[in-house]
Amino acid sequence: MTETRNPNQQQNRDAVVAETSTRDDVFDDSYKAKEGPKPRMRLVWRNVILMVLLHAGALYGLMLVPSTSALTLAWTVVCFLLSALGITAGAHRLWSHKSYKASTPLRVFLALANSMAFQNDIYEWARDHRVHHKYSETDADPHNALRGFFFAHIGWLLVRKHPDVIEKGMKLELTDLKADKVVMFQRKYYKLSVVLLCFLVPMWVPWYLWGESLWVGYFIPVLMRYTLVLNATWLVNSAAHMWGNRPYDHHINPSENRFVAFSAIGEGFHNYHHTFPFDYATSEFGIKMNITTAFIDLMCFLGLAKDCKRVSRDLVSARAQRTGDGSHKTG
Repeated sequence: MTETRNPNQQQNRDAVVAETSTRDDVFDDSYKAKEGPKPRMRLVWRNVILMVLLHAGALYGLMLVPSTSALTLAWTVVCFLLSALGITAGAHRLWSHKSYKASTPLRVFLALANSMAFQNDIYEWARDHRVHHKYSETDADPHNALRGFFFAHIGWLLVRKHPDVIEKGMKLELTDLKADKVVMFQRKYYKLSVVLLCFLVPMWVPWYLWGESLWVGYFIPVLMRYTLVLNATWLVNSAAHMWGNRPYDHHINPSENRFVAFSAIGEGFHNYHHTFPFDYATSEFGIKMNITTAFIDLMCFLGLAKDCKRVSRDLVSARAQRTGDGSHKTG
């Protein structure tokens, strides 16, 4: 069912298929919601207050943009891309789906970038994401899109998890994550790494190198950038589960959404991704509108990544004809 990008790895095809078929990210259609009334939704007021303050700070940072130096704005873009790669190339494609292999230096870099993104440590992020794929659009899905756009986007972080999310998450083995020394080291020192990489470094660099004020450094490269990365990631859970075409499987909610692909540096080809979660590119079209795939390709070229799993064109075409909505195009 799958193929690797390196022709020399074709002899491992059967092993790759076997590994893929037992992955925790494969949808489990045997799940049945418990009968009776739904559990009462309980707000986590600390999270509500922090999110309100964060977005207020980001809006204030936006007001400072016209008077901010070009160097600081460029640095903010760099921090945005680094943070995003820590999620997309790191927590998502590498650690959640094991869609490629990364050398230790690359894994360390992605773990640091992930701390800059501040969206839970890699272990917790990957665990919740595997639960999301395995029980997508059910009560066991952490950000079930059937509960509405607001819940799927940010609301799921403002309330206690549904008991089924906790139960199913505890049943995942996650032995690969537990055996990864980089993942467990980051988990152990996560809070310290977030303080340094999400807050202090983005604020300190423009102040130290070109004399930007710490005030501007805090509200633009820190709060505004952090909020933009959060919302770009959340759009994958919300907008990409609601709006767009479904060329590969029209039976599921995840959709192809170009706006999300742009904002989340390649993660918006979501109908493809939920149909073929093991594909490292999360898209049929390679690097097109997909900075993350281009980054992984560059890492392969530099010898820092390898064994990128890919779906054959024949399999993609056959699946689109069998379950797609008729909108499939190639190229």
